[in-house]
Amino acid sequence: MVTPFKRTLMLLPEVRMSVGNLAAHKLRTLLTMLGMIFGVGAVISMLSIGAGARQEALSFIETLGVNNVIVEAKEASGWPELQERRKISAGLTFRDVRALAGNLPQVELVSPRKRYKPAKIFPSAAKDLPTVVGVMPEFPAIAGLKVIAGRFFDKSEQAEGAAVAVVGDGARRAIFGSGDAVGEFVKVDDAWFRVIGVLASQAGYQTELEGVQVEDRNMFIYVPLNAAMLRLANTQSDYKDEIDGIYLKLIDSRQSVDTAQATRAILDARHRGAGDFSVIVPAGLLEEQRRTQNIFNFVMVAIAGISLLVGGIGIMNIMLATVLERTREIGIRRAIGARRADIVRQFLLEATMISIAGGLLGIAFGFTMSRLIALTAGWSTIVSPASIALAFSVSVSVGLVFGLYPARQAAQLDPIEAIRYE
Repeated sequence: MVTPFKRTLMLLPEVRMSVGNLAAHKLRTLLTMLGMIFGVGAVISMLSIGAGARQEALSFIETLGVNNVIVEAKEASGWPELQERRKISAGLTFRDVRALAGNLPQVELVSPRKRYKPAKIFPSAAKDLPTVVGVMPEFPAIAGLKVIAGRFFDKSEQAEGAAVAVVGDGARRAIFGSGDAVGEFVKVDDAWFRVIGVLASQAGYQTELEGVQVEDRNMFIYVPLNAAMLRLANTQSDYKDEIDGIYLKLIDSRQSVDTAQATRAILDARHRGAGDFSVIVPAGLLEEQRRTQNIFNFVMVAIAGISLLVGGIGIMNIMLATVLERTREIGIRRAIGARRADIVRQFLLEATMISIAGGLLGIAFGFTMSRLIALTAGWSTIVSPASIALAFSVSVSVGLVFGLYPARQAAQLDPIEAIRYE
């Protein structure tokens, strides 16, 4: 009985012969591999872009909170539109917050939000000034904020409208550089705030998601909502909404869709259908992003797979030319006892070796392309073992499939005619 180990040993002479045949025509072999190299590299780099974008988007959505429902005010595109809105709706107000909190029993925590874009901040050497955000003390539990230095403000400081602030990691670096921010003072327009805490870095995203504004949340300065209303309100236009956002944290994330529908119904009734707000469900965005990313991955792999198909055609073309070139050799092998299966195996080995070598070089090429894209375009890329396994397995499969026809053509040659072939 021939064991798998003995069968492998029996293949060694044919493997050496195949390696020798390929090495004898190095340039032709390399050119044949190019299709596999570019194909595998394209699959890996495309999937790495998709995986990086997916990870970035999912991290950003998770920072919004999968247990949350978020209401965002819609700013009018111009003065005429704002006038029409104000005839029927005052925009988002604290009354809306109380109405939602009183009519949605599934809501655990609520925080209104008011954003301010200051004209000046001192000290600050950065060109892009941080955004000041007024929120309630419950906001860290709602938005998943983590304080890495100092603390967040409490209910007594909110009630008093205390001039305290908690800065994001980007805002800390923009204002204080590498120094310690806790205990320092920052001047926002004409109001001074004492920094009592610093937040951990948060994930960002460069593309707008279903009404979520594209902002660097690390460049936020959080202050008590009462302090923001009292100390910074005079720097804003009177035509702005009283508040520009409402965060609702739910007891159970499975209630997010129903809660969002109830929220829309309540606010539509209060705003008389003005359409001056949007309701965002991060849990729904998460699922939608996953579905979109799966479609993106499929399309990218299909496009990159064309390169592998072209590479397979190149292998078939070269192997057919090789069969003609080595017709006499095939005839001699058949004449001294080689079976058709031996001839098929020899040519399949050569085609497979080309695809394996091309696949390995393609993996290195894909890694390099992924890093270059990340460095030059500034995109997040992630090369996963799954993408490598997929690209390499398809490469080997293409080599086998497209090498089979030339191998069978070689095996079907008549030994006598093959020996006489010149």
